[in-house]
Amino acid sequence: MPSWTFSDEDLEAGLTLSTEGVLTLEVRHHDRTVLEPSRLGIRTAHADLSKGLTLSGMSERRVEETYRTVTGKRREHDYEAGEWTLSFTKDGHRLDVQIRVGGHGVAYRYVVPWTGPVTVVEETSEYVLPPEARAVLLPYENGRCDYEEIHRHGTVADAEPILYGYPSLFETGGSWMFVTESNLDSGYAGSRLRFDGHAFRLDLPDPYVTAASPLTTPWRTMIVGDLATIVESDLVTSLAEPSRVEDTSWIRPGAAAWSWWSDGPSTRDLDAQKRWVDFAAANGWPYVLADAGWNKEWMPELIAYAESKGVGIWLWSHWQHVDTELEHREKLALWKEWGAVGVKIDFTESDGQDRMRWFDAILAATSRLKLMVVFHGGTIPRGTERTWPQFMTAEAVKGAEWIKPKPGKQPLYQPTHYLSLAFTRNVQGPMDFTPCTFTGVRTISAGFELALSVIFESGVQHFADGIEAYEARPEALRLLSAVPTAWDETRLLSGDPADHILLARRNGGEWYVGAGVSGEARTLTVPLDFLDQGEWAAEIYRDAPGDRILAETVTVSAGGKLDLAVPPNGGFTLHLRRNEVS
Repeated sequence: MPSWTFSDEDLEAGLTLSTEGVLTLEVRHHDRTVLEPSRLGIRTAHADLSKGLTLSGMSERRVEETYRTVTGKRREHDYEAGEWTLSFTKDGHRLDVQIRVGGHGVAYRYVVPWTGPVTVVEETSEYVLPPEARAVLLPYENGRCDYEEIHRHGTVADAEPILYGYPSLFETGGSWMFVTESNLDSGYAGSRLRFDGHAFRLDLPDPYVTAASPLTTPWRTMIVGDLATIVESDLVTSLAEPSRVEDTSWIRPGAAAWSWWSDGPSTRDLDAQKRWVDFAAANGWPYVLADAGWNKEWMPELIAYAESKGVGIWLWSHWQHVDTELEHREKLALWKEWGAVGVKIDFTESDGQDRMRWFDAILAATSRLKLMVVFHGGTIPRGTERTWPQFMTAEAVKGAEWIKPKPGKQPLYQPTHYLSLAFTRNVQGPMDFTPCTFTGVRTISAGFELALSVIFESGVQHFADGIEAYEARPEALRLLSAVPTAWDETRLLSGDPADHILLARRNGGEWYVGAGVSGEARTLTVPLDFLDQGEWAAEIYRDAPGDRILAETVTVSAGGKLDLAVPPNGGFTLHLRRNEVS
């Protein structure tokens, strides 16, 4: 049987063509198999290109890209990979399989040329893992395009035969593999994985997908390495199309005050929204989100008031209210004329190709109008922040909305939920969890809750608790008034998706470290070898009795370490600044 091996450093992808003309892919890391032979192929209306294939040609090239994003775990990116295109034929029909190995990952996609529009009825792509492999999986509710579920931890053998949403995380033989897709647009539909007891098979939400020839699928993407490799990876954005926005000077990440979580009726009250503007201005937050319920009669007045305070206003909208080009002109353009800086668009609720067409249209419209955009109630980003840098964040997560306090309400999720997200969903792209809700119905400590401002990355970070809750915790508010929402560097110092996380992020010359644990009290050691030489002032924000925050400052040195006691389900945050030399 003909086979081909493609490699980059410690990664190796092996492609095999069986005697029946069926393609399989195997991935090895440090000579250990992390993906067992897994079938590739695609069925179209004009030909079944999943079997009976014959190789007709192969080419290769080197991909070397340097690019910048406005948001993310880093803003300067370098991507290098080998790319191989293998052309196969069957009865005069052609299938190209493009494979990339590099950037700590393996990715492949299909290109289908034909004489007219190409209709895909099925992909036979799959991922086969050994039964004993550790698995962190997100159940996917088909009817609602629902990424708002809680991850299940276990082994592949434990997994139910249901749909799972991206990303999926596996560990075998000491190597981790993160499975997802990148570079999705209106030419295809967002996929998910259906487990059949043996393989995680790619599943499309539509009966068929149609695009002009040549049809090109998204990249089927695997990040492979240790957990630091996974968490620090930018492969999902590196596989996406380059920016379509030439001037990005108007796009500014930042924190936002948001009244809906703590006081829903306030969204309908001009005076209440002005109070939130005052609060944002006093704490250096550049934005206020006016959520569902705002009134067009007073919104121009609120925007003008906010502008006078140096605060920008975001406006909420249902996606169906900005569904057509006419609505783009009549609503989006009007809101821009009022002075709005961005729009939060809600209830998108589909991974289908038709909704991807809508995403392409709304992203193009908001870029023309210089409006930033946030998506809620829908799908995950797939490198969107590179192609459309005015896209700041998306929900697609079971966030703080689910722990709003109500009489008799019990905690909905455990500390492992927060940890799982840091190793899965937030690796995928910006995540609008709306953290730091000290009055929420939660199982983590105040110190862990505050650390989410660093652990979770989002181009716009909506701090969701009420004014009184923050003012009652002045130490926490001091940190939240300083913490950035876009980063220059991210490092996982230690962690496990079911046990703890110790995550460092840099913005300019300052570092922040967020930490949280699931389970028993312990001491976490922060290694300080990521610091430049010299002495640094370390502001420590940690748990105090009464569900409060204690702040203290100590001096540390590069190459040293800091041991900090953490209570059960607790956490802490560090803000590190170099001491000035007198």
